[in-house]
Amino acid sequence: MNLRTTFLGFLFLLTSTTFGQNKEFEDFMNLSDSLMHKAYKEKNPDNYLLSLNRFNEEYSKLSDKDKDYFRGFVINAFYNLSCTYSLLNDKSNSIIYLKKSLEAGYNDYGHIQQDSDLDNIREEEAFLKLVQAFREINDYLYILKKAGKYNLQEKEELPKFTYQSALDPKLVALRKTFNLDSIAGNGNEVSKILNILHWVHNTVSHDGSKESGIKDINAYAILNAVKTQHIGVCCGELATTLKDCYLSMGWASRKIYCYPKDSLGIDNDSHVINVVYLPSIQKWIWVDPTNDAYVMDEKRELLGIEEVRNSIINDKPLILNPDANWNHKSTVIKEYYLYSYMAKNLYMMECPINSEYDSETKRAGKTITYIRLIPLDYHKESLKKEISTNHETQTNIVTYWTHNPDIFWQTP
Repeated sequence: MNLRTTFLGFLFLLTSTTFGQNKEFEDFMNLSDSLMHKAYKEKNPDNYLLSLNRFNEEYSKLSDKDKDYFRGFVINAFYNLSCTYSLLNDKSNSIIYLKKSLEAGYNDYGHIQQDSDLDNIREEEAFLKLVQAFREINDYLYILKKAGKYNLQEKEELPKFTYQSALDPKLVALRKTFNLDSIAGNGNEVSKILNILHWVHNTVSHDGSKESGIKDINAYAILNAVKTQHIGVCCGELATTLKDCYLSMGWASRKIYCYPKDSLGIDNDSHVINVVYLPSIQKWIWVDPTNDAYVMDEKRELLGIEEVRNSIINDKPLILNPDANWNHKSTVIKEYYLYSYMAKNLYMMECPINSEYDSETKRAGKTITYIRLIPLDYHKESLKKEISTNHETQTNIVTYWTHNPDIFWQTP
């Protein structure tokens, strides 16, 4: 167990304050957690199982939505029971409940490797086999390091990326309405870029727990909804806002969808950040408005997504800005943010080819085109063109896949 209960407890507290649903079952869950923790401390698996079985009985009566919401507790309960059995040197039961935890969705490979509670089963063949299979799915740094190879010789003819002119009337209005010149300030290009990043982060709060309901995917609609409805938005809407602000100031910017490998097809989590092209240093720069984050090398030079990805793969030092944070409620820790969360989500990336105001607003008859960059390690066919239709909005979605980062990261 070690720190696992505290860590999951913090995450659950964070989400429960966001959702605030089924308070009665949440109280029951907290009581169950207390009883199971007591049984763990006393190394009493019989009492632990008694509480777990009672919990599972009530859990089975929940709606599918509530089951999904409280699933983290089930995962943790199985894991900690495995720890209890391991501490008693009951290797067979320990491995059984570790397997149940993994099957339920446990995803912290690093913690399993470090948790001293599991030392009694660490050399067991069944444990090694179980954990190695788990590593191929959930050791995100291991997965990313195997995905470093691309094909620079691939010369597939794909659509070129475009960037809307700052003279577009909608972008001019955005710039004036929100006084972006004043926000950017009078410093150099880098300071202006970062000032706008900080402003978007401070103005628009993040809430990844539910849909915002905003239909028009542009900065004005998002900023207006945040102000009038007092809502938070998802990371993609934050990235849209920052992208439009940069475009309105004359900088080429893109919204980058960062995806995991997800070989099992069960990881619905991804992250969306931005890159902005700085002519003064002739490179794309990583900017993450959700976490007010940017990344530097050991010389404190700003880096782009490709550079950060390569540095993680090749064990090169990275620096995260010290004021990176989530909603000014928690500090973003480099080790988790870069080497776990973003290591997972930097496996492959996708970007709209047209970077402009309202480019992703879905309307009948409209076609939105994306390019996806995938590593050679990916197990699916890569060079192809996917076409789908959003039946609700009758919008056509076209996605081109490429192995060549030079195509994906072409300069404006």
